Amino acid sequence: QVQLVESGGGLVQAGGSLRLSCAASGRTFSGSVMAWFRQAAGKDREFVTGITWSGSTDYVDSVKGRFTISRDNAKNTVYLQMNSLKPEDTAVYYCADRQTDTRKLPTRIYEYDYWGQGTQVTVSS
Repeated sequence: QVQLVESGGGLVQAGGSLRLSCAASGRTFSGSVMAWFRQAAGKDREFVTGITWSGSTDYVDSVKGRFTISRDNAKNTVYLQMNSLKPEDTAVYYCADRQTDTRKLPTRIYEYDYWGQGTQVTVSS
């Protein structure tokens, strides 16, 4: 069993930065994939970025160059550094875990096994 708890969301002006954290417990990180998804009001949940246990990453085109995912396996924590935030980044951000590692990062909701409760990010103009 895996428990994921996100933190770090909040209100920020356009152009500002936030760092989200996802603390994992009840598991080992070895062989796992971690990802961030987001869901804007009235829209489907979408893949934002993911990272394998070995550190391979991928990003949705809209956040490339602005967002950075990282993980600290010793702390069982994954981070999402968000810079140059835009109003269209406003969403609930969810941390997700896949128990089996893959060469290519999964981007679909059904490909992940555990989810955090979500943290709200609101970017004002």
